Amino acid sequence: MLLSLMRKQAQSWLIKVLIAVIAAVFVFYFGYSFQVKRSLRTACVNGELITSSEYHKAYYDLMERFRRQYKDIWNDDLAKKLGLKQMALDNLINQRLISQEAGKLGLEVTKKEIQQAIMEYAAFRVNGRFDMRRYRALLRTSRMKPEEFESVLAQELLEKKLRAFLLAFATVTDREILDQYTYDHEKIKTSFVLFSPDRFKPSVQPDEAGLKDFFEKHKEDYRVPEKIRLVYIEIDPKDLEKGIQIPDDDIKSYYEYNIDNYTVPEKVRARHILFKVDRNAPAEEVKKVKEKALSVLKKARDGADFAELAKKYSEGPTRSKGGDLGYFSKGQMVKPFEEAAFKMKPGQISDLVRTRFGFHIIKVEDIKKAHTRSLEAVRDQIRKTLLQNKSVDMAYEKGQTLIDQMPYDTELSKYAVAHGLKTRDTDYFSRDGKIPGIGGDAKLMQTLFGLEKGETSDLLELQGKYYIFQVTDRKPAYVPELKAVRDKVNADFMNNLAAGEAKSAAERFLAALKKGKAWDDLAGEQDLKTVETGFFSRGDTVPRVGYAPDLNEMLFSLNKDRIYPDTVYQNEKGAFVFRWDAYEGIDREKFQKEKEQQRRILTQRKHARIFEDMLAYLRSRADIEIITPP
Repeated sequence: MLLSLMRKQAQSWLIKVLIAVIAAVFVFYFGYSFQVKRSLRTACVNGELITSSEYHKAYYDLMERFRRQYKDIWNDDLAKKLGLKQMALDNLINQRLISQEAGKLGLEVTKKEIQQAIMEYAAFRVNGRFDMRRYRALLRTSRMKPEEFESVLAQELLEKKLRAFLLAFATVTDREILDQYTYDHEKIKTSFVLFSPDRFKPSVQPDEAGLKDFFEKHKEDYRVPEKIRLVYIEIDPKDLEKGIQIPDDDIKSYYEYNIDNYTVPEKVRARHILFKVDRNAPAEEVKKVKEKALSVLKKARDGADFAELAKKYSEGPTRSKGGDLGYFSKGQMVKPFEEAAFKMKPGQISDLVRTRFGFHIIKVEDIKKAHTRSLEAVRDQIRKTLLQNKSVDMAYEKGQTLIDQMPYDTELSKYAVAHGLKTRDTDYFSRDGKIPGIGGDAKLMQTLFGLEKGETSDLLELQGKYYIFQVTDRKPAYVPELKAVRDKVNADFMNNLAAGEAKSAAERFLAALKKGKAWDDLAGEQDLKTVETGFFSRGDTVPRVGYAPDLNEMLFSLNKDRIYPDTVYQNEKGAFVFRWDAYEGIDREKFQKEKEQQRRILTQRKHARIFEDMLAYLRSRADIEIITPP
């Protein structure tokens, strides 16, 4: 019928308009469809697509992780500064490259391997066994479908396989271990003389021109920082607890779901007498200690008071308490001690038990059997927990609703009154300070000082309370006139002149030493005290001087053939002239004990570096097209 009408009215203006509309619809629809399809693609890695849905999920997962880390000071501005969008895309690109490389090598992850990994996942286990209810509940809490979690797990397993393949032959040699251990543990001993600025202050003659010149060069040191003033709404969850009712069914459900938290393990109360002996002690020493322990064991079994024996013979920290260890459960004591104690009955005295600490004689005083606390016993505790959780949720919802309904560019104090709330004002404070009456840390200061005048923050959590802040005024940073800070500038100028004199004197001292002047003679002539540092390693602070990595490297470049450095060292204490005194190599016996631990550390570092290098290499050779930039 429509086609017939169109043929009859082919010359009609109405039909011409209709045809034009239809044509426009085709153009816009198919053109839009093409753009939509293109926009659904975020990137392409060697011909393999990364869809926008993948990217957005990766981005929001990353956002949630950082939000949990930064908590109350998290905001969109911080997300931008951290570059989370690019980070999410880079992670996905790396995953594609890893999967592709694994495929080339014939590596894959089977369904059975994924299932096994899920079964062994600690978070999904109850009483040591996989629990399907826990699995589903935790995924629901994370807003993740099982297939999504399994896909993430498969990617992790594939990466592990690729790492294992790639790093199978990336070993660390004994030479590398020794070199690194030597670098970390070799020590030197030095001496120094200090030229303190205080020594030169009486002879310093400041002048007005010099003072002005010093101020001009150091103006920024006297800059008064930017300050802001806030008005804020505080939402305290405790204020919302009164009207909250906690149904018995909720308490029961919480109890059943968290039953593990109310299971009390078996506990033993015991005393012990410890006879210390190192695990690597010579056989003769071990024999001697063991004989002494056996003689005390005989006294204990013959009826002597065990607590008194412990006070007299024990070498452990509980000696003064008669060896009383109180109640302990499995996992709190070293294995041999634990195994012996949990096999005994109350009143029983053990044979000698050898641990890394030495020989123990154990007497069990009491045993508390494992049990589960009843619902009635923990009802009030659960009610309190649920009350706190619900009040926090309500406070958050209240704050978020206020934010969502807040008109743009509104005055927070008036908006609060309209909603039956009160606001508070702060005094002015700077970025390196704290919110008067509230507190806060550097991250929160970064958030607040990122707001413009009149701008309102997101809902922020701080010490269990929720806040909405608005900047009501800003005082910009400025450099004051010299007359306003003259006293401080004058003191700093004097210190600067004195420090310069101290450095010059130290340089003359060092030059004289290099010409052959004896250290003790020169120090005596100038009434300087020689200070010995004692032995220290590269990782230590230089004793009596402080943390100074550059100084450490300079001093470790010295040796018996070059005992003086080329320059003096200067810090806020003054100018130092150092002398190398002695070298101490590593403890070979200790190195042998720690060698395998050092091997593991170096292996982990090497593996991380190799894997990063591999990813960088794959990226450099990959055809990566960013279709929709993050």
